[in-house]
Amino acid sequence: MPKKILIVEDDVLVAELLVDNISSMGYKTLVAYDGETGWKLTQKEKPDLVIQDIGLPEMDGITLCGLIKKTDATKQARIIMLTGKKKVADMEDAFKAGADAYVNKPFDWDRMLAHIRKLLGPEV
Repeated sequence: MPKKILIVEDDVLVAELLVDNISSMGYKTLVAYDGETGWKLTQKEKPDLVIQDIGLPEMDGITLCGLIKKTDATKQARIIMLTGKKKVADMEDAFKAGADAYVNKPFDWDRMLAHIRKLLGPEV
């Protein structure tokens, strides 16, 4: 069974780019365009990895990350924060909430792929 990756990103173009690239690698991809929907999908689908923005509508990414990591049914999910926020405080908040990696936008696909492989192991 392929590993599931949930993308929570309010920028439709970035979300589509991630879905296209990740799906082509054999992973099952899910997408949400706001934090609340991302939380609902996380509870329902139990993804192996969540790639999420910090600045999300409905529920910010730091809150979403914290909920995922504090809930028994979802805490196994690995989290990559993908964001345009470049302040050290934002990065610290993300790691305090439970993020496993932090990638700045615009991002390099090879770097993102390296994080995915490190967190999920070999490809499908």
